Amino acid sequence: MKKIYLFVAFLIALVPLGLLTQNPAWGEWDISYFKEKLGFIPKGIKSANSTNAIIPDYAIDGLGDISSYYLSAIIGVILIFVIFFALKKVLKRAK
Repeated sequence: MKKIYLFVAFLIALVPLGLLTQNPAWGEWDISYFKEKLGFIPKGIKSANSTNAIIPDYAIDGLGDISSYYLSAIIGVILIFVIFFALKKVLKRAK
């Protein structure tokens, strides 16, 4: 388990690298990006773009960009660990 934690910590340390580019991260495109790159907005994208993110653009009021990115990454990792831990408990009980 220690290797997994070290690997996750390494990935979190790399988080601010996303700030070095003007291009969006994979899968984080907005409608204008599709319009610019494809020349049109796919029908499914129009209807799917109505979601509200918990931390939009990884920006947290009162924090700088890098701090917001780190905090967003840490919150995301914790949520994933909690979900998988709960799933493990539920599946163990089902056996």
